[in-house]
Amino acid sequence: MIANEVRTRFAPSPTGFMHLGNLRTALYAYLLAKKDNGTFILRIEDTDQERFVEGAIDIIYRTMKDTGLVHDEGPDKDGGYGPYIQSERRDIYKEYAEKLVELGGAYYCFCDKERLDELRLVQEASKLPTKYDGYCTKLSKQEVRAKIDAGVPYVIRQKMPKDGTTSFDDCVFGKITVENSTLDDNVLLKTDGLPTYNFANVIDDHLMHITHVIRGSEYLSSTPKYNLLYEAFGWEKPVYIHCSPVMRDAQHKLSKRDGDAYYEDFIAKGYLKEAVLNYIALLGWAPSGEQEIFSLSELTQVFDIKGISKSPAIFDINKLNWMNGEYIRKMSVQEFLTHAKPYLDTLKRDVDQALLARLLHDRTEKFEDIPDMIDFLDEMCEYDCSMYKNKKMKTDEALSLDILKKVLPLLEQTDDFSEENMHAIMFGLVADLGVKNGIVLFPIRVALSGKSFTPGGSVEIAALLGKEETINRIKGAIAKLEAALS
Repeated sequence: MIANEVRTRFAPSPTGFMHLGNLRTALYAYLLAKKDNGTFILRIEDTDQERFVEGAIDIIYRTMKDTGLVHDEGPDKDGGYGPYIQSERRDIYKEYAEKLVELGGAYYCFCDKERLDELRLVQEASKLPTKYDGYCTKLSKQEVRAKIDAGVPYVIRQKMPKDGTTSFDDCVFGKITVENSTLDDNVLLKTDGLPTYNFANVIDDHLMHITHVIRGSEYLSSTPKYNLLYEAFGWEKPVYIHCSPVMRDAQHKLSKRDGDAYYEDFIAKGYLKEAVLNYIALLGWAPSGEQEIFSLSELTQVFDIKGISKSPAIFDINKLNWMNGEYIRKMSVQEFLTHAKPYLDTLKRDVDQALLARLLHDRTEKFEDIPDMIDFLDEMCEYDCSMYKNKKMKTDEALSLDILKKVLPLLEQTDDFSEENMHAIMFGLVADLGVKNGIVLFPIRVALSGKSFTPGGSVEIAALLGKEETINRIKGAIAKLEAALS
């Protein structure tokens, strides 16, 4: 390791899709490393085999690649500190757990499930904290050896001091101090030989020379236990940066049920990966200036852990929609069409997709909105004739009927339904009548779409629909208005 090199790690568990909170942790770890030309490491923490989900590691790789958070070391890029998958490091953990026993920082525990369950029930009935009572610390070395030789199943527990306090400094939350008497003798090595998270992350962080640990604030209460492990081994502690959670609102976390928890959820809804990454960077972190739109390279330059807030970050979907819209508007129309095409292809009617993309480009916040914006092209929306009454446009039902009767023969007389010719016909009628544009164009828009607001106006809608459908919809609107006014 290069002296004073910043080395950060992202250590997800392969339990499913990538939660936005986890992706934010990965982003901050990446930015901190890259800002100082350091090393960003990917480590897979799969010791909890019961929660392992098949294919989840592939999801981790795919998400990291998709967002541009490319790791320098990991299972597929050995930097000399591997293996980078915890289940492949079983022998390492066993070695260090046994070494910790020799150092007096841990001990063998042979208590079976029945005794532990009984202990917990007694403590609950006595309204005492539920934690291990240290029973096996009384065993002599000879008793321990005899049980091991006899094949009695065991775990290795951390031996906590019973008096005094343990403190650590966090870059976000400041100095944290806990009473040692409140700490439980947690299991470090399970009966199956695999470590618990509490043990494995300390061993790995030390052996991989991690200098800065960025993780969720839910680990604040566990960090004193980790520091006691560092002290027992005589190791240097890393710099701690704990981030508050991302919340849906003041009381609720992001949840899968609401479709707002996972990165893949938002990509499936038509959000751009660049916008999602930009937005989660601002969830709990504030840049020094007023700028809010950042590329990944720009974030690398401006990121500073001093901007991380103690307060939980509230996920504002409207802010994300705005930001995604800003990214969409930066696209060329052709780029937009490439992203929008799967949504445009849902139309049953054959339309000019290039024209439709141009109309949607500046009106789209997320691509998932497109089908609802263009549904009228397939089928005329149901509407009430009162829609023709519009104060801003100075139109009403009777005036609208008159306009539609005037434009109908003009449309029937031409076979050229290009955008240019539709513009010439409709604006020619405006000029002939000597009225404002809206008086002519608004009734035609409603007649062709059944909506007050559409991507594009009457000119573009007529060009998209073509002659036959445009004439049919105008005739239908005339009949509807005549019936309403009779």
